[in-house]
Amino acid sequence: MRFFNTAGPVRCEDHYCLPPLTRFDLAEILTLIDQKKYFVLHAPRQTGKTSSLLALMDYLNKEENYRCLYFNVEIAQTAREDVGRGVKAILGKVASQARDFLQDSFLDDIWEEMLNKYGGEGALEEALRRWAEVSPKPLVLLIDEIDALVGDTLISVLRQLRAGYSNRPSFFPQSIVLCGVRDVRDYRIHSDQQKAIITGGSAFNIKAKSLRMGNFTQAEIETLYKQHTEETGQPFDPETMELVWDLTEGQPWLVNALAYETCFEMKNGRERSQPITAEIVIEAKENLILRRETHLDQLADKLEEDRVRGVIEPILAGGQMPDRLPKDDVQYVEDLGLISTKGQLRIANLIYQEVIPRELTYTTQLTISQEPSWYIRPEDGRLDVDKLMTAFQQFFRQHSEHWIERFDYKKAGPQLLLQAFLQRILNSGGRIEREYGLGRLRTDLLLIRPYPGGVQQVVLELKLVYGSINRTIEEGLEQTWEYAGRCGTDESHLVIFDRSKSKTWGKKIFSRQKTYQGKQIKIWGM
Repeated sequence: MRFFNTAGPVRCEDHYCLPPLTRFDLAEILTLIDQKKYFVLHAPRQTGKTSSLLALMDYLNKEENYRCLYFNVEIAQTAREDVGRGVKAILGKVASQARDFLQDSFLDDIWEEMLNKYGGEGALEEALRRWAEVSPKPLVLLIDEIDALVGDTLISVLRQLRAGYSNRPSFFPQSIVLCGVRDVRDYRIHSDQQKAIITGGSAFNIKAKSLRMGNFTQAEIETLYKQHTEETGQPFDPETMELVWDLTEGQPWLVNALAYETCFEMKNGRERSQPITAEIVIEAKENLILRRETHLDQLADKLEEDRVRGVIEPILAGGQMPDRLPKDDVQYVEDLGLISTKGQLRIANLIYQEVIPRELTYTTQLTISQEPSWYIRPEDGRLDVDKLMTAFQQFFRQHSEHWIERFDYKKAGPQLLLQAFLQRILNSGGRIEREYGLGRLRTDLLLIRPYPGGVQQVVLELKLVYGSINRTIEEGLEQTWEYAGRCGTDESHLVIFDRSKSKTWGKKIFSRQKTYQGKQIKIWGM
C-alpha cells in the first residue's frame, strides 16, 4: 500500500503523489536551459524541491539532448570557512553522483588531481571545465541545498561557477540550477578571509531568473487525497477537505502530514470503512503540534534569527504597522514559508499561526505553577473563566516584568504571556484557536474545551492601549462582539493591556461587565 510521504523525496511507486514535474512550469525551465541560462529555484523546506529536481534530471536524460546531474552540496556545510575541505566534499559528491546516475567515471578519475593542483579556490571550476570538454552532450547541473553552505566555502563555490560561465557550453555546463530555501539575493555571507559581509547577488551576478515553487492548490490536495480513497475505499468528508485547506493553505508537508496522521497513525482513522472526518483532522493537527514534529521544530528554530524576529514580532503583537519594515527581511521570511504577503501581512497558515506562539512560550508553559483542576467548576465541569482571568491578573501584576523580560519577542510579551498561561490550563484538554495580523490592533483567541455536557467556547479579545484607554475599550467591545458573533458563542471577554510606565497597577488592574449590542462582555484591565 502506498502512503502519504513526510520525509525525503517522493517516490510515486511508494507514495501518494502529484507528478513532480507539475510542481513548476516545466516549459519555462526547459526554455531557460535551452538558452544556456543559470538560474535559481527556491522554496521553503519540505515543499517538494528535491523530488522535482530528481524528476527533471530523469526527464532531461531521457530526452537525450543533455546530460543532466543532480547533486546535494549539504555535505560541505560543516567546512564553513575551510574552502579546501568544502570543495573537496563537493567534488567527491559530484563524482559519486556522476558515476551512479550517468555511468561516468571521468570526474572520479581527476577530481583529486584538480584539488591538489588548483586548491579549493579553483578545483571546482577546472574539474567542471574538463568534464564539459569531454562530455558528448552539453551538461546541465542541478545543485541542491546550495544555501546550506557557509561563509567562504559558499562564496568560493558561487564565484567558481561564475568564473566558468562565459565558457559554456563547450568548456563549462550549459545550464546550472541553484536550489535552496532562499533566493541567492538573500544570502548574507560572512567572509573571514575578506572580513566583510558579501551578498549572494554580488558573488553570483549571472543569475538570469529566480523561480519559486508554490504550495498545493485546493484542487491538488483533493487529487492527492483521492488517490488514497481510490486505493483503499476510505473517503474524506467534504468538510474535511475544506478544513485541511484552511489549516495548511496547501503547504505540502502539512498536507501530507495531516493525511498520514489521520489515515495511518490514528486508530480511528485506520478503519478503512470509516470516513476521515473534520474532528479526526483537528485531533491529528493537535498531535503533530504536541509532538513537535521535525518540520515544525525547524520552523521554530528560525524564529530566533533577528531578521525573522523583526517581521514576526509586530504580527504577534497585533499592533500598528512599524515605521520601517525592511523589504529584504519581509522577502526572506516569506521565502522561509513563515508568512504570506497576499493581502494583509500575516502568518502563512493556521497551523503555523498556532505553532509559533506555542513554541515561543514552550518553556514558560512548563514553569508556570498553575493546575487546570483549580479552574474547573465541580458542578458542571466547565472552565471557570472569571476565576482563571482573575488569577491571571494577579499573576500578571506580580510577574509580568520578570517573565516578559525572558521573551525574545518582548513587544508581543503580554499577549504571549497570557497565551502561555491559557495553554498551561488547556493542555489538559482543549485547544486555543488564534487570529492575529499586522495592523489589526488586536489578537483574537477562541478557547475550545469539551466538558461532560458538550463543548465550551470562550472568546478572548486582546488589545494594547494606544492613546485613550476609553477609546481602546470602545473599539475592543465592537471587535469582541463581532468575533463572538462569528464564533457563535455568548461567553466573551475583552482583555486590555496598558503598558504605560506612568500608571500604577492600581489604575491598570480592573474588571467590569458591559453590555454591547445585547451581548454581555467582561472587560479585564491589566
